[in-house]
Amino acid sequence: MLLLDERIWALFRRHWRHTLTYWSLFFSFGLCIAFLGPTILDLRCQTQTTLQQITWVFFSQQFCLLLGSTLGGLCKKTLTFRLWALFSCTSIISLVFAIIPLCHHVILLSIAMAMAGLAMGVIDTIANLQLVKLYQKDSAIFLQALHFFIGLGALVSPLVADPFLADDSCVLGANWTINSTSSDLEHLRSSMAGHGSALHNISQYPLFTEGIVVTRVSYAFWIMAVINLPVPAAVLALMSHERRLPCSRSSPRLLDRDSSSGHVEGSDQGHGNVFSCCLPGTLKGHPATFSFLHILGGAILFITDGIIVGVFLVQCLLLIFYTSPVFLFIGTCVLGLCISSIFPAVLAFIEDILNYKGCATTVLVTSASTGEMLLQLLVGTVIHNQGSYSFLLCCTVASFIGFCLFLLLLYVRHIHRDPPTDSSISMETREKTVTDGS
Repeated sequence: MLLLDERIWALFRRHWRHTLTYWSLFFSFGLCIAFLGPTILDLRCQTQTTLQQITWVFFSQQFCLLLGSTLGGLCKKTLTFRLWALFSCTSIISLVFAIIPLCHHVILLSIAMAMAGLAMGVIDTIANLQLVKLYQKDSAIFLQALHFFIGLGALVSPLVADPFLADDSCVLGANWTINSTSSDLEHLRSSMAGHGSALHNISQYPLFTEGIVVTRVSYAFWIMAVINLPVPAAVLALMSHERRLPCSRSSPRLLDRDSSSGHVEGSDQGHGNVFSCCLPGTLKGHPATFSFLHILGGAILFITDGIIVGVFLVQCLLLIFYTSPVFLFIGTCVLGLCISSIFPAVLAFIEDILNYKGCATTVLVTSASTGEMLLQLLVGTVIHNQGSYSFLLCCTVASFIGFCLFLLLLYVRHIHRDPPTDSSISMETREKTVTDGS
């Protein structure tokens, strides 16, 4: 075990610039994905819309995150192109944070969130793919750390926003009073967080859409824009180190070769996209289990990433003891620990089965983004019609389906056989020729 740790540590020291840069990208991802929930009421005031209208910005972000994940898979395989894409996307996220306070109409805010979603999707695909190609069979631990930074960014974002959230009504209507609106808004925030009455009873709260807008949430977005600025700077520094900037092309850096895997760091070879291995012509040389592995892995992440599910047992216990605040807190913490390992573990597992071709990463990231968008709409509709308790029921059912799919994945992994490589075929041909000649 000590030798394995030393080897992984040596790999990290060799690729620490790339690794830290990709980790910082996911801090930016988490920062961007977690701010909408806490600030949704203040953004409603800023755009002077109803709560039902402002929630469309969630769909705008998630739909474009799906598109961005797909675009990230269609990018050229060159390191130069991907680093430029990452630099552009992280810069876009800072720009979106900066311009959100200027979006006083829900359509403008939806466009801004769509831009952020596209950038997040590209980051999600490329950063995962680059780490998998960089470390290959040792990528599991680095993927786990990569997704830790999502949680770190998602923790920082609400903490930054909290001091600037309105404590009372942020749109002062004609019948506004201090006592009523302050308690109403606090009760509404608690209801949206899962406490108190169901969400379909929000009509009792006086959420004005006309009047004087009083909100300080703009400062939170500007602070997050500044916090995110070191991330594109880190990508730019990596590009400079790798001689990928136009001003440094005249003196290319000597490429480092990974002696263990033959992988060339920063190689610009290849101009296709990682979806090419999923084309019908490419699949002819592979067994049927090759496609099933992609489908099952994508289905697992479609469910788990879209509806936030961990261990089936934890979901069942949450369903039973949902009235206990203490158990809800503890159970949610345990559930978060389980959730954090699902995506990187499944990604590393399937890439290892398929010998790190890269196609599985794009398929799985895109499947997770699809589930994150569609299942939120589906479960949100169920919650709206049936009440908040139906959320736990949906999670429990989905966790059971995900567990069954994982068992099926293990079975397909057991019967899967890799197709013979060109070298093995030529070796068998030579052996057969020698045997026939003798």
